[in-house]
Amino acid sequence: MTTLRVFSGGAPKEVFLALTPSFEKQTGHKVDYVFAVMSALKDKLAAGEKPDVLIMPTNILDGYQKDGVALAQHRAVLGMVSISAVVKAGRQKPDLSSPDAVKAAMLQARAIAFASPGATPSGTHMGKLVEQLGIAEQMKGRIIHRPALEGGVQLVASGEAEIGFYPKSEVIADGLDIAGPLPAPIQLSTIYGAAVTIASAAPEAGAAFIAFMTNAKNRSVWTKGGFDPPPA
Repeated sequence: MTTLRVFSGGAPKEVFLALTPSFEKQTGHKVDYVFAVMSALKDKLAAGEKPDVLIMPTNILDGYQKDGVALAQHRAVLGMVSISAVVKAGRQKPDLSSPDAVKAAMLQARAIAFASPGATPSGTHMGKLVEQLGIAEQMKGRIIHRPALEGGVQLVASGEAEIGFYPKSEVIADGLDIAGPLPAPIQLSTIYGAAVTIASAAPEAGAAFIAFMTNAKNRSVWTKGGFDPPPA
């Protein structure tokens, strides 16, 4: 029996928690996950930690493959996830039909929440978006930087933040209603992938993990978890 150490961003967490028991039963392998924001995972790798599998946006995996950290063999695309706005369950959903509508919704909110810029792709995007919409000054003191993994969705569910902006896969939770995706002109769609690391002591088990998670029979679990199919 092999215990696989998997470093993953938060976006696919619920999907993995749903699928892992079947993988473990079928293969006899165990999976030890480290779910964290991208900046924290990068720090762990830089410090010399050696996971068996990386689950990250494909552009980040490209860099690790180029740097000799991730193998090209067995790499796979898991799916695409976009940013959605969420509100406390039962509250009126904001208009998200256009960039101007999103701007108005932000300005009307007592507080909004998203991940810290630099910590996650969605947080970086949202930080830039506030600047792009020209409302950085007006929103000072009204933005709570908290990754979904670290309590961001709870801020929305409790009403402390009126709107949260997170990857759809991270906000499928009790106490929340998904208001909808950001409109196309200001949307960020992130393609997640998987790779076995060069330092893995169990590359074959890592490859089996990736093959299981990308098996077509599990596609519905990814869809339910907020991921769209990989681009053709």
